Amino acid sequence: MGRESAAEEALKLIRSRLCDPSFVFRAFSDSPESNYSKLKFIISSSVTEACNNSILLLGPRGSGKIAVLELVLKDLLLEYADMISVIRLNGLLHRDDNCAFKEIARQLCVEHQLIFSKMASFDDNSQFMIAMLRECGLAHKTIIFVLDEFDLFAQGKQRVLYSLLDAMQSVTSQAVVIGVSCRLDADQLLEKRVRSRFSHRKLLFLPPSQGDIERLLEHIFSLPIDSTLPHDYAVEFNAKLQNMLADDKFKQTINTHMNSDASVNDLLRFLFRAVSYMDSGSGLLSLEYFKTALSNIQRQPKLECIKDCSVLELYVLVCMKRLEVKEKNSYNFNAVMKEYKSIHDSFMTSDYYAQNVCLRAFEHLLHRELICFTDNRAYNQSVEFRPVKLLISFHELHQGLKSYRSCPAILLKLMDREA
Repeated sequence: MGRESAAEEALKLIRSRLCDPSFVFRAFSDSPESNYSKLKFIISSSVTEACNNSILLLGPRGSGKIAVLELVLKDLLLEYADMISVIRLNGLLHRDDNCAFKEIARQLCVEHQLIFSKMASFDDNSQFMIAMLRECGLAHKTIIFVLDEFDLFAQGKQRVLYSLLDAMQSVTSQAVVIGVSCRLDADQLLEKRVRSRFSHRKLLFLPPSQGDIERLLEHIFSLPIDSTLPHDYAVEFNAKLQNMLADDKFKQTINTHMNSDASVNDLLRFLFRAVSYMDSGSGLLSLEYFKTALSNIQRQPKLECIKDCSVLELYVLVCMKRLEVKEKNSYNFNAVMKEYKSIHDSFMTSDYYAQNVCLRAFEHLLHRELICFTDNRAYNQSVEFRPVKLLISFHELHQGLKSYRSCPAILLKLMDREA
């Protein structure tokens, strides 16, 4: 197998891993303190000891709540194939009581090969669920209810939650209710009668730590030595990976991205974009791929706006920044024009425009929201006299001027002097 073919196969393997949540979160399954281990212990003990349980999985969107739950259920279904039945509800689809109980009855009928009646009433479906809980309990079979968007079920009369938790009070029933929500106060939404029947177990999904990220990156990117890939290529790839993971610049790049979005899902999207830049010629990962991905992901709309500004508008922005550097917290268009004239007189620039032309550039900057009025109460005043301020930082303005192709040298000189 040639170098390019090996690189393409390695890239295909890494991409498939990044798109497989069960593989990704398997990296955290070894630790006894992980949410995977805790959740698996709670559910497996409910199955083996024939007891009822309820638990909430809480955390921001993209933190891996559903992915870890699915991984746990997948493993448990392999261990206890004939002792587990899974019923899934979503608050976005089944918030209505009638709809929820009908969906529970439908899934129970499919699971146990029974005939489902679409014409059954709310009470019929409710009694059917209670009867199935009793029958499954007598057969030592646990029904696991997964309630995604749990906080939506906790609104209104909460009849679904009450009926489920109340039915679990019977000694003959054997069930586990798992609520999944991005609201950390989801349990506080429960009514008193529902809260008294809830076990108040909660698992909090936090952003991954530095150690978790390093373990995840090594888990995803390491190539198997005993596979169809050439042995020498896999060894070289893994050695290069270890050097990159130990590089402080690489860690800084990952931390920069995590500071903007700490969710696991967003990290996976970032990694997928980064590996897509891998050169099939070298077939190895490089720090530059991750830097390029970071620069493409982190949009800077104000810098993009500066690229579309005219040269006169750049002069206006620089004049306003110079006024702020001079600790003039309150200034208007007329003050900006005085600063503009002083720059022209000091450096004898050729870029000098009449006041009415500058006013149009000033109004265009207001429209682009690069500057704004400081006091909306003076809306009856003329634009020239209303106090304004910049909505762009010194660093953003400086970077914008550097990236502007035809930026006058005098503006860069002025900004460098202020820096």
